[in-house]
Amino acid sequence: MFGAFPVPSPSGRPVPAQRTTLWLVLGTAALLAFTLFFVDLKPRVEGDFFFATDDPQLATAGRIAELFPAGDQVLIRTVGSVENAEHLERIEALSEELAGLAGVTGVRSLSRGPRAPEAVADSPFWSRLLTPGGPGASLLVVSLDSPGSALVTRIEEAVRGFRSEGMEAEISGVPYVVEQVRRALLRDLAVFSSAALLLFAALLGWLFRSLRRLAGTLTACTAACAGTLLILRAAAVPIGLLTANLVTLVFVLTLSHSIFLNARWATLANQGRSPQEAAAEARRSVFGASFWCMITTLLGFLSLLTASAKPLQELGLAGAVGATLAIAAAYLIFPPFLAAAAPPRQAPEGNFARRRIRPRSWLAAAAVIVLCLGLGLGVPRLATDPPLLSYFQQGSPLRDGLEAIDRDGGSSPLSIVVTLPEGSEDPRLDTDLAMARLIAAQQALEKDPAVGSVLSAAPLLAEARLTSPFAALLPPKALLDLLSTDSYERVALSFLTAERERGLFFLRMRESEREEERRAVIDRLTERVRGAELEPILVGGLYDLQAQLSTLVRSSLLRSLLVLFGLFSVIAWAVSRNLRTTLAMAASLPLVPLAVVGAFGWLGLPFDIISSTAPTVALGLGVDSLIHLAAAARRSAMSDAPWIEALRGTGPAILGAALVVATGFTIFLASSFPPTQRFGSAVVLGTLVAAAVALWVLPRLAVPLSSRRRRPTGAR
Repeated sequence: MFGAFPVPSPSGRPVPAQRTTLWLVLGTAALLAFTLFFVDLKPRVEGDFFFATDDPQLATAGRIAELFPAGDQVLIRTVGSVENAEHLERIEALSEELAGLAGVTGVRSLSRGPRAPEAVADSPFWSRLLTPGGPGASLLVVSLDSPGSALVTRIEEAVRGFRSEGMEAEISGVPYVVEQVRRALLRDLAVFSSAALLLFAALLGWLFRSLRRLAGTLTACTAACAGTLLILRAAAVPIGLLTANLVTLVFVLTLSHSIFLNARWATLANQGRSPQEAAAEARRSVFGASFWCMITTLLGFLSLLTASAKPLQELGLAGAVGATLAIAAAYLIFPPFLAAAAPPRQAPEGNFARRRIRPRSWLAAAAVIVLCLGLGLGVPRLATDPPLLSYFQQGSPLRDGLEAIDRDGGSSPLSIVVTLPEGSEDPRLDTDLAMARLIAAQQALEKDPAVGSVLSAAPLLAEARLTSPFAALLPPKALLDLLSTDSYERVALSFLTAERERGLFFLRMRESEREEERRAVIDRLTERVRGAELEPILVGGLYDLQAQLSTLVRSSLLRSLLVLFGLFSVIAWAVSRNLRTTLAMAASLPLVPLAVVGAFGWLGLPFDIISSTAPTVALGLGVDSLIHLAAAARRSAMSDAPWIEALRGTGPAILGAALVVATGFTIFLASSFPPTQRFGSAVVLGTLVAAAVALWVLPRLAVPLSSRRRRPTGAR
């Protein structure tokens, strides 16, 4: 694997390195074509928003669905008065069109459900369902049997026709929000990932000033990306919420190895070695450091497999495969291109590195440390439980529409299943006493500012008694029996089980003005239920899942960082074999995630599940810089100033890699999908901080004080 170039042919005669590179390019092109043909690159977002059907978090939601079967719902908000006959006619036409779509199981609107549109305002049930924000706007509640992209698209087309007649209409609901996220990820994958790769190529061309070395880097990166996608396809791992940027991630991992390999090759070639000898020696001397970089990154990704959220598990597996193929592609594919390249010229960043980067730069080191610690003070302010609306650009028509629906009656569903307290004489909820408690709980929940609307058996029973004088004479049990028959579409079973021992409160929660975490809101709501002498036994729905996701994001980030720090401390000793250097590396590494996460806290940016992966990516790049620099210092241990020699040889590579990666990820800031913008900005910040820590902080901490007092021979 580490032999010299050119490689021998089966006949025993040497094959020119140029011919080897040609075959590598053609083979990679064929692999890429095969990948594009067989791998579905369309991102898949689960219907339960970031959770797969086999996730433990969905166990409670599954039990609630068994007790109270109900499909997903799409909400359509229309603006208009019930006194406007034309408006009512169009709502009726839209309702009929939606009800006729395959996959739609029911539609409730002003024209489908209430006994009369003008009676909705005084209706205990329909006013909460259809006009929770007041009489100026009403909802169409579309129940779906099999939500999916095609059905959401047909609903959008129907609403678009409604709008073409001059009517205002906005769409919300979990299936619709999930579809918008999927489209945004697909758009970013197709546009911004491709644009970032082109920008990477342009910057590498400027840095290398060599078409052959540029072709080698791009070939290695492309092969690693294509191989990763094929392996994930064979393992039935789809492109999902967090793996939508996988191509860029694997590209960067391969790029890092290639840049450090190129820097060592350039140093050896400048010392008089032939390109072939320099390529072979560079591969031998740099592989050890790259291997430890790969191990750290690999195990960091594998730590995500212990997370409960499916997207984090998928990222862990995909990242582990990508990290393994990245080093394989860099060391098997790139060296032949180096062997065939012309002797190097000085890279543009080389002179800067030699002039400005020195272990004597104590002022620069202190500035970097103070900056990172100052940013780290923002960690307690980190918003790890952002609203769903933060996934869409503020001021966009989509975000404005979702906010309007959210203000009217809430946008995020929450289900609370209740029973009578243990020890009650009669466990049934259809008695007069139990119904009084349901009414009290309904009123208590509606008073909470985080709640948009509440539906339960209490307003349903009140509606039935209001609409029929005969019903007003019936006791709760008899009336609920009547509402459980097919003649009334078994509507009572939506809120009470058949044995009447469990009841459901279905809430729509407000997200646009929420300042406290969802878990605190849920705890307060369950206490309100207990205050009405009912016992909440199950809590589920998207609102609860998002609360759990927030906890998972924090725990998975902390766990992966701790794993990386622990592994890195061991690897730092294996690379440096020096206690002071090991301690310096261990002290330097935490500055990178501290700065990234703290910056999010200070700026008040939502730290969602997509953004939360950025510190790990930036940390991986920081690990590479620290390990390669420490390995270079160990190689120069016999010189008078090993860290100065290490910086002269490796500093340009660290600076060049940071420049390429940071500039490439800057293009993500132009995305219309805020999580992608935040992910890109976090990687850019982390990459620059990692480079600064490697170039200024680590050498300053690693050089003994006695060495700092004297000026080494050859130092400027």
